[in-house]
Amino acid sequence: MKIEAIDLFYVALPEIKLAADGTQDTLLCRVRADNGLYGWGESDSSPLVSLAAYVFPMSHSNIININEALLGETVDSVEDVRRLRAKAGAYGLDVQQLDHAVAAIDIALWDLVGKHLEQPVYKMLGYDKAHPKLPYASVLFGDTPDETRTIAEGLRGRGFAAAKFGWGPMGHGTAENDVALVAAAREGMGQHAQVMVDAGVVWGDDDETAYDRAVRFSEYDISWLEEPLLSEEVDAYKRLTDRKPPVKIAAGEGADFYRSADDLMLNGGIDFIQIDVGRTGGITVSDRICKRAQELGIQYVNHTFKSHLQLAASLHVFAGVPQFRLMEYPAGDSPLILGLTAPTGLPVNEKGMVDCPEAPGLGVDVNLDTVRKYLQRVKIEVNGKILHETPEV
Repeated sequence: MKIEAIDLFYVALPEIKLAADGTQDTLLCRVRADNGLYGWGESDSSPLVSLAAYVFPMSHSNIININEALLGETVDSVEDVRRLRAKAGAYGLDVQQLDHAVAAIDIALWDLVGKHLEQPVYKMLGYDKAHPKLPYASVLFGDTPDETRTIAEGLRGRGFAAAKFGWGPMGHGTAENDVALVAAAREGMGQHAQVMVDAGVVWGDDDETAYDRAVRFSEYDISWLEEPLLSEEVDAYKRLTDRKPPVKIAAGEGADFYRSADDLMLNGGIDFIQIDVGRTGGITVSDRICKRAQELGIQYVNHTFKSHLQLAASLHVFAGVPQFRLMEYPAGDSPLILGLTAPTGLPVNEKGMVDCPEAPGLGVDVNLDTVRKYLQRVKIEVNGKILHETPEV
C-alpha cells in the first residue's frame, strides 16, 4: 500500500473551559491508502499546534513536516510502521512538538496495517492473547469535598469498582482540605473500591510536602498517589521514593518520549509508569516503554483522558500482559469521549472489565457524524500559499 492522503481534523466542543480536561477538543488523523483502506489516530495536545507539525514549511534538514516525510511512502507491515515512525522523527528532529503530533499518524498507521493484515494491533505487537483490564473511572476532583463525594457516589452507582480523582483544588489550599477531598472520594466510592489520587504535579519539586500528603492519604487506603511532582523532577521523585512513603507512587503522563519515561523508571523509583499513547510518539514508542516496564518489574498503566479511539490504541499496547491489570477509563460527560466512536467503543462488560477488541486494527471506527458536528475548519496560509485546508470528512 502507498500512503495516498493524510487528513487532519480539528474537533472541539463549542465552549472550552479552563479545566484540566483533555476531552474538550482533539486532533484526528486519517491515513488513506491507495487500495481504499484507511486508519484513524488521535493526538493528545493542542490540536492546532500539532496540526502545524504536519504542514509547516521546511527550515532545514532537521525541520521538515510530517506530511513531507510520509506521503507516498509504502506501508504493508509492522516493520514499515516502525520505519516510518523513525523517518518522521528524523525529519522532525528539531521540532519540539514532534512526539505529540506524530502520535496521531503512528496510531493511524497501526490501524491501517492491522486492517491490511486482518489482525488486531495487540497481535501485531507480538501477543497471542488479550487479557481483560479493570477500568478505573478517571475524573476531576469536585471544587469541594461535598462535590467530590457526589461525583464518587455517581461513579459507584454506574458500577465502577475503581476510580481516580485528580487536579481541581488538590494542593491549592490547606493540607486539611487536601485530606478532606480524598476522604470524600473514599466515602463516596465505598470501602471496597480502589481509589487513586492524582495531584496534578502541584508540588513541583517539593518532595517533603508530597511525602506528607502520602502519609495523610494512606489512612484512606489509596492505590497510588499520582504525579505529586513535575515529570522532569526525577531527583525529587527519587528523594520521595527513598523515604518509603506508605502509598505507591505513579507518574509518567508527562513523559513525552522514551528516554524520559525510562529515566523515571530507572532513577525515580516509581511504582507505576503511566504512558499516554497520544503524547509519547504513538503505539510504536509506547510499546517500547511497556516492554521496558516488564523488564524492570514496574507496573505499566495507560494514561487516557481522551476519546475511545485513543483508549483503544492505549489498550492494545498492554492488552497481552496479564500482570498489567489496571486501565484508565475516561468517565466524564464530554460528547467526544464515547461519541467519536459511538455506537462502538470499549464498553465495560458484565464482569466489570474491559475487553480488547479482536477486530482488525484498533477495532473501533470513528463516527463521522460526530466529527462533522464538532469540526472546526482550519486554513493555514503563508505568503499566499495554502499549507492546509480542512478536507472533506
